[in-house]
Amino acid sequence: MTVHDVARQLPEIAVLREHCRSLAILEAAMRPEWAYRYYSFSDHWSEGESMASMQNGSGDEYSIIFSAAGAYVRGFDHESPMSPYAEDGPWPGVLDEVPDVFRPYVEEPAFSDDGMPRVTACMWREAGDDGWRTGTIDFPDAATEDPDGAGYLFQLLVDRSPEAFQQWAEDYYEASVDLEAVRHVFSRRPLTEEMVSALNPEITLADLAKDIAQIGYPMS
Repeated sequence: MTVHDVARQLPEIAVLREHCRSLAILEAAMRPEWAYRYYSFSDHWSEGESMASMQNGSGDEYSIIFSAAGAYVRGFDHESPMSPYAEDGPWPGVLDEVPDVFRPYVEEPAFSDDGMPRVTACMWREAGDDGWRTGTIDFPDAATEDPDGAGYLFQLLVDRSPEAFQQWAEDYYEASVDLEAVRHVFSRRPLTEEMVSALNPEITLADLAKDIAQIGYPMS
């Protein structure tokens, strides 16, 4: 799977944004220590912009910026043969066709190292677009089936089922995860003490108040 395949399977912007919120609130409940979370969401990353992000602690990451202009997605797989560190710059085509409205994100210092964008996969969708766009890319001939890391990085954005998250979380945390609680969150229903306890019996709803506000998840 490449970024081209992922782009065909992503939902519209509003659906993706709410799914990212759900991933973040689940992580907040299961992993209270922010530094150890895999998925996060900031409803006010900057004025008029929110950001969903993933960091696996091993150098792989993605960021999704949501704004009035649309949404911009960049992912970085540190083991990809398309890594800018291997090529002394982004792989040809990955960023070349990014529209001007999203260019500030390409150059964003938080997504770069000394001016070099950390990116192996990139997608975008302007507010008026009917689908997600990518660059025209000639992928490495001898690469694996996931040359840019998109299949791995965006797996829970492509398969947005509660079951997919449960399987991922149980593998990652090596602990059971309550499927009904995941379904509750994916349905965007307000959190309850019962649901929080099902996800993590060591915290309460009050403990999540700051995270709920930062993520912008609905409260009862």
